[in-house]
Amino acid sequence: MLEDPGGGAARREGGSFKAELWSSCRGWLKMKLHCEVELKENIEQFFTKFMDEGKATVRLKEPPVDICLSKANSSSLKSFLSAVRLAHRGCNIEVPLSTFTPVKTSEFEKFKTKMVITSKKDYPLSKNFPYSLEHLQTSYCGLVRVDMRMLCLKNLRKLDLSHNHIKKLPATIGDLIHLQELNLSDNHLESFSVALCQSTLQKSLRSLDLSKNKIKALPVQFCQLRELTDLKLDDNELIRFPFKMGQLTNLRFLSAARNKLPFLPSEFQNLSLEYLDLFGNTFEQPKALPVIMLQTPLTLLESSARAMLYNRIPYGSHIIPFHLCQDLDTAKTCVCGRFCLSCFIQGTTTMNLHSVAHTVVLVDNMGGTEAPIISYFCSLACYVNSCDMLK
Repeated sequence: MLEDPGGGAARREGGSFKAELWSSCRGWLKMKLHCEVELKENIEQFFTKFMDEGKATVRLKEPPVDICLSKANSSSLKSFLSAVRLAHRGCNIEVPLSTFTPVKTSEFEKFKTKMVITSKKDYPLSKNFPYSLEHLQTSYCGLVRVDMRMLCLKNLRKLDLSHNHIKKLPATIGDLIHLQELNLSDNHLESFSVALCQSTLQKSLRSLDLSKNKIKALPVQFCQLRELTDLKLDDNELIRFPFKMGQLTNLRFLSAARNKLPFLPSEFQNLSLEYLDLFGNTFEQPKALPVIMLQTPLTLLESSARAMLYNRIPYGSHIIPFHLCQDLDTAKTCVCGRFCLSCFIQGTTTMNLHSVAHTVVLVDNMGGTEAPIISYFCSLACYVNSCDMLK
C-alpha cells in the first residue's frame, strides 16, 4: 500500500514516486519499507474492477510486482489512481493522501502459516492459534492430550505433537481434511483408533510418525490409509503388523525397529519399498509343521464369507451384524488370492527383505536380511501346490 504517513502530499517528480510502501499479505499490511518507485512508463496494468469497494492493484513492469491497495475510501482511491496514471505519463503532480494506521502485530499474526513451540513457557494458554496455520509444532510442552483448539485449524497440513505425554488421540483429528504429515513420536500412545483409519486421513495423510510410544498392535483398518508414503513405528511394543499390510501400495519408507515382531504377514510381500528397517525385533524361526484348521465341509459362515469377499460384495454394519463385519475385515488371504475366515492351513517360511525394499537395514547383529513370513492356504490343494515354498 502507498501512503503519506503525515497526511500531507506525496510528491511525484519526473515520473518518480517516493512514499511509504506497505506490502500486503491476504489483505493485511505486513511490513513497511522506505523505497522509491519509478512510475513513468513503468505500469503494465491497472486492476480496478473492485474500486468501488476500496480495492485496486497496480502492476509494475520493473520491479515485476503488484502493488495492492485495499480498505481505501473509494473517492480517494480514484483520485490516487488518476495521479498515478499522470505519473505514468511523466507529469509532475502533487496530491494529498490520507493517513493510514499501521497494522498491529496481533492482526498480522492471524495470517501466520507456521508456528513452532518447543517449551511450556511459550505455549499459548489465553489465546487461540492463528486460524491460517498450515504447519504447527508443539513439542516438549508437556501436553497430556491434544488441545482441541488445534482441531479448528482447518488449513493444517503438518502437525507435530512429538515429545509430549499424550495417551489418546481424539477421533476429530480425522476432520483435518488437509493434514498430510502427523508426528506423534515420543508420547504415551497405546493405540491408533479405527475411527482415525476410516476418517478423511485416508485421502490426505502421507507421513505418520508413531515411534517411541507403547503401541502393541495396529487395527486391520490401518491399511485403509493408502496414501501413506512414510511410516515410522520404531521403539514400540508391536507384536504384529496388520495382515493386510500389502494394501499400503504407496508406502516407500517403513521403519519398525526395536519392536517385538515374531513374523511378518504374507501380504508384506506385496510392498514395494525404498527403505526398510526391522532391526532388533524378536523374529522366530519358521515352524517345521503347518497349523491345520481345515473343516470339511465348510461351514455356512465360511462359505458365505468367502463368496462375499471373492465377489467383492459391499457390506457394512447397516447391512449385516457388526461382528460379521469384523470377521470379514479380518479374513486371511490365501496365496492363491482367495480368502478364508477360520478354515485354513497356516505355514511359515523366510523371505529376503531385499525382495520388497531397495535399501534394507540388517535385522540383527549377524548381518541377516531375512525374516520369517506367515502364509495362509484356503485348501489342502493350495498348500500342496505351494509346499516347495515352505521347505
